Amino acid sequence: MRTALKDKKAPRPKKCRVPECGASFVPQRLGQAVCSPACAILDAPKNQERARKAIDQRERREIRAARQRVKPRADHMREAQQAFNEWIRLRDAALPCVSCGRHHQGQYHAGHYRTVGANPELRFEPLNVWKQCAPCNNHKSGDIVNYRIELVKRIGAEKVDWLEGPHKVRKYTIEELKAIKAEYKTKIKELKGEAA
Repeated sequence: MRTALKDKKAPRPKKCRVPECGASFVPQRLGQAVCSPACAILDAPKNQERARKAIDQRERREIRAARQRVKPRADHMREAQQAFNEWIRLRDAALPCVSCGRHHQGQYHAGHYRTVGANPELRFEPLNVWKQCAPCNNHKSGDIVNYRIELVKRIGAEKVDWLEGPHKVRKYTIEELKAIKAEYKTKIKELKGEAA
């Protein structure tokens, strides 16, 4: 019994948390941060503010987690698509528009050769998506004839034939969409790191 008491370390002196005091004291209980009841009264409003902030942060985390649990699949799809499209634009930053071959200061999209509506299974296929200027994508319906000509030059006729062939229908799960988003966010960071 005596050896157990000898092994127990004596508490080390601490500095009082109240800036006006700053006295050194030996804590009498676990978590004691002030030297006296008078300093505890001075520290109380700050301590309450710290506690309120901690509760607010915890509540915000809980709200975010609850939103994630009830977030519809469509929101996960949109977020995954945004990450993928951003990666496409970064990957092809040095390339001209896949359809018209122009470099310009306007807006660029991630243009799908086989459309998402007709071939949702190719939505996240990098060979199917290339940087495309907004006029070609929006006003010329992708300018698909010129897109195909350039695509054959970029990836070869065999891969274009594969894109145009039949594909297994696929419905992405929420977990798959989260994984796709995470994968492309990582790839975006890598590309931005290389460019910096």
